[in-house]
Amino acid sequence: MALVLNEEQRLLQETAKDFLGSRAPVEALRKLRDKRDAIGYDAALWQEMAEMGWASIIVPEIYGGLEFGFLGLGVVIEEAGRTLTASPLLCSGVVGASAILLGGSEEQKQSLLPSIAQGELTFALALEETHHHRPNHIGVAASQQKDGYVLNGNKSFVLDGHNADRLIVVARSHGETRDTEGLSLFLVDGNAPGVTRTRTIMADSRNAANIQLNNVTVTASSILGEVGEGWSVLEPVLDRGRVALAAEMMGCALESFERTVNYLKEREQFGVLIGTFQSLQHRAAHMQSELELSRSVLLQALSSVDESPEDLPVMASLAKSRLNELVKLVTNEAVQMHGGIGVTDDLEIGFFLKRARSAMQIFGDTGYHKDRYATLNGY
Repeated sequence: MALVLNEEQRLLQETAKDFLGSRAPVEALRKLRDKRDAIGYDAALWQEMAEMGWASIIVPEIYGGLEFGFLGLGVVIEEAGRTLTASPLLCSGVVGASAILLGGSEEQKQSLLPSIAQGELTFALALEETHHHRPNHIGVAASQQKDGYVLNGNKSFVLDGHNADRLIVVARSHGETRDTEGLSLFLVDGNAPGVTRTRTIMADSRNAANIQLNNVTVTASSILGEVGEGWSVLEPVLDRGRVALAAEMMGCALESFERTVNYLKEREQFGVLIGTFQSLQHRAAHMQSELELSRSVLLQALSSVDESPEDLPVMASLAKSRLNELVKLVTNEAVQMHGGIGVTDDLEIGFFLKRARSAMQIFGDTGYHKDRYATLNGY
């Protein structure tokens, strides 16, 4: 299992760093936030990202993709985490594409994957129904009728759900609320009759929505996978999303750390640089050691998607819990070491703290993944 990047992956990382650093710095997110942008990301920028192949990194070549693997995807998303770039890359290029790849029929793959690869079609996973990540806690009902189903219920915390072209709705056709049996994944047009979307901008300016499904009719051909067997598709799709999000959190932590170290080298207090204070040096050294340890876990998790998918559940929970703790540590220290100005809106370091807090909850917090990791290992 490769724990270092090859030459092509390093080149992709350098390209992503240069492009996002010039076209989508943190200032771009600030502008989107301040003008309350209706889409929540720059559509022209997203199209440029798609033309560079980033929306199709995990899509096989036969469907118009690059088939470059999750390690390649990871380096791009990590760089996006450094600039807090707003885009549908996680929801469409990772979660949406994975759901079609793992659960879609050949006809669905041929009709949807090329559009995802071109950045023309965006997806959102309508999963959560509570304030915490509980992927099997599904109450949205899927009632069978003639040649299709009728969906009723509410979803919350749907990332990019306010304007996604397609929703992947997790609904229950039978079983009790917390059962993994009886779940199905339905492809629903975002503007279908009966779908009501209410935008909810998160603290870090990430896009999300609450969605009401009121007698939404879908055909049987809209199901991803088998009826009632959606858990077998949903779980690996979530694990792919968790690993990708862990890569974004690594970028967020790295950028926060480097900005903080630079500040320690510039800021003077009592006539000396604060970076010469031993206590701050120790805290910086602790962050760096945690970054290096987390890097190893992340690379192994990204590699497991393509090379050893049987290890993905364990590695995804290990990576997500590890990066949750890392990004919390680094962003907390970053704001504290910047002193009083660290909490002001004028300074960009606060944006990283907010992104860290949101990312820690998405697809499972630390407690959820530590419990899952222990359970998967027989404890």
